[in-house]
Amino acid sequence: MKYKILILFAFLPFLSQAQERSVGLRLGEPFAITFKDFISDEFSFEVMLGSGSVNGNSYYQRDFENNPPNSSAFYISHGAKKGISLNGRMAYNEDITDIFSIEQGYLLGYGGAGVQFRTTQVTYNYSGGNPQNSSPILQEVRTNVDFGPEAFVGAEYYFSDLPLNIFMEAGLFLELLDRVGHIKGQGGIGIRYIF
Repeated sequence: MKYKILILFAFLPFLSQAQERSVGLRLGEPFAITFKDFISDEFSFEVMLGSGSVNGNSYYQRDFENNPPNSSAFYISHGAKKGISLNGRMAYNEDITDIFSIEQGYLLGYGGAGVQFRTTQVTYNYSGGNPQNSSPILQEVRTNVDFGPEAFVGAEYYFSDLPLNIFMEAGLFLELLDRVGHIKGQGGIGIRYIF
């Protein structure tokens, strides 16, 4: 039994990955706390938890008109509050330090795909009858849930003398739930602490 444990500890460095885990803050769309780790030298996964921005006014007005509380409801206005955003992503990473002749630290280019879940709380103000008559203004609160795939590209710079990296990226989010086919541009910059 002792020998099995010693053999396991002897091979442990070869079984573990040499890459570094990192946690940090992403500013942009979505605004989030981010955790990134490498599965191999080229492939990484990332989890982000934060909040995404609300969609445009016509998005929520169209949602109300497609699903009114009753057949005589007339849309007047709405207010929207950010909810949560949760992302799970995988990326392919490539060292591009030599392309930019960087002498201190190193630069990774990356691209990948993932899934995103996000919510928004929407308060609708509407009239129960003809809006030209003086009918009372009614309210309805709904939670808008969006889910779908995302694709992204970016670059990440690792400092040679600090346990930090900085990154910037751009991407697209495609809704499959609740408005199939709606595309939202996303992007962000951020910093992570390597441990």
